[in-house]
Amino acid sequence: MTESRFVSPDTLRARFSAAMSAMYRTEVPAYGSLIKLVETVNAQTLAADPGLAGRLEATDSLNRISEERHGAIRLGTPGELCMMRRVFAVMGMYPVGYYDLSEGGVPVHSTAFRPVGEAHLNRNPFRVFTSLLRHDLIADNDLRAEVADILSKRDIFTPAARALVEKAERDGGLLGTDSVSFVTEVLETFRWHDKAVVDAAMYARLHAAHRLIADIVSFRGPHINHLTPRTLDIDTVQERMFEEGITPKAVVEGPPSRLCPILLRQTSFKALDEQVAFIGKDGGWESGSHTARFGEIEQRGVALTPQGRTLYDALLARARAISRPAPDGSNAAAYRDALARAFTEFPDDWDAIRRAGLGYFTYSMTGKGLRAEAAGMDLETAIEHGLIRFDPIIYEDFLPVSAAGIFLSNLGEHDTEELEAGPNQQLFEADLGAPVLDEFAHYAAMEKASIQNCMQALQTAEAAE
Repeated sequence: MTESRFVSPDTLRARFSAAMSAMYRTEVPAYGSLIKLVETVNAQTLAADPGLAGRLEATDSLNRISEERHGAIRLGTPGELCMMRRVFAVMGMYPVGYYDLSEGGVPVHSTAFRPVGEAHLNRNPFRVFTSLLRHDLIADNDLRAEVADILSKRDIFTPAARALVEKAERDGGLLGTDSVSFVTEVLETFRWHDKAVVDAAMYARLHAAHRLIADIVSFRGPHINHLTPRTLDIDTVQERMFEEGITPKAVVEGPPSRLCPILLRQTSFKALDEQVAFIGKDGGWESGSHTARFGEIEQRGVALTPQGRTLYDALLARARAISRPAPDGSNAAAYRDALARAFTEFPDDWDAIRRAGLGYFTYSMTGKGLRAEAAGMDLETAIEHGLIRFDPIIYEDFLPVSAAGIFLSNLGEHDTEELEAGPNQQLFEADLGAPVLDEFAHYAAMEKASIQNCMQALQTAEAAE
């Protein structure tokens, strides 16, 4: 058996992403309306901005826009997190970054499973923001013990899914029939279940501790709680959601609107109040409701360097010190104004961002550069002479404050809970069973490699003269 006969991880990931999207469209019809709206806005944005279209075309990332999705799940135990890592690895998705959401009043810490490397991202950039419940943040000792007991009795993976992951790990991949079964079986982990594994009284106790704890603990599995398409103009989507009969959250999370987008901006529509059944007396069921799933949209900008991220964090903190966004949107205008004022200090020009060392860029030879005589020319001189071009590296990851803001606004939290715990990446990686990749090192390596390729090309051209 040769390795070439295996279905590639990129193909598996693309199939799984498509299957997940189809399932979620059926479960949450408003998601379908959202997809259509985003596709329309993206097409109009590209038509109106040839420069943007050209930049995406030059970096081979234009075709991925319409297929791009990220999802989010919340897990309850270290065992679930470790197994999920193995599942995603079969699809070429690896843990990148560590996120402490306790700083935003959410009792979880997280990573993002995603493909790594430009070619794999362009093939299919599916990501899943994956959170793990922090049992240590459950203040009630008795409830904490009961949560551990409830979670110990469930298995969120089908036996067939476990067997196929083990087969892929043992053999180095999956063949055609097994790859189809793999997508089908793993999809079951993310499916919505309207019957809880707890009674109404326990659900109420979990809910009182934190709505997110109730969502994680009360059901058979970590139903996908949103799927997110990528838009090229999130402000227009936000405005048009009302026209589609969809009510968005009042504030777009992340940086303000800019000519040169940075990092990540996110908005969403309100979570659904869904009918569920709790375990009743005498083996029956008791009707109730649960709020968990919602729709989200994202707009991605340039990945920032540590220096750029430090400036971003400082400016965001300054804005939030003036006006912290309320989940009900009552101070949305004041917050948007504070955000816009704070970020006037962040350059809004690609070359200025690059020269200040605030963002990561890829460098490539222009047609003129490939034909030029450039003996001894350095990078900046080659750029000035039009021999080398630079393009922003898209930020493929997430922002903890934004993620917490999305979670809280859609769970109906009106006040951010103060949690004493801080980040604990060492514990998270122990539960994960692997280290998370450092996003800054990854982007820096991409930039460095592109510069080296350009300088090598200049030397090659010189040698050929």
